[in-house]
Amino acid sequence: MGRAGKALKQVLETYDISQNQLAVTMGIGRSSINRWVNESRDPSAEAVIEVIEGLEKINSAAAKDFLVLYLGRIVQNDDPT
Repeated sequence: MGRAGKALKQVLETYDISQNQLAVTMGIGRSSINRWVNESRDPSAEAVIEVIEGLEKINSAAAKDFLVLYLGRIVQNDDPT
């Protein structure tokens, strides 16, 4: 287990985002975030997308860093806007 949880934990700590803040933004319970961060459960693929969207609403740099940490590579943005 763990790549998503490790990436999420690091991003939350780096950007000083609380588990509760992310949970409220995503519209889910904080316990779900806590399980992911503590690696007792991996988020589903759909939940990873929701994490990215939630982080984007809070801090776009945090969302990008989560993607880099989770995927293990730099994500290219082909959108010129």
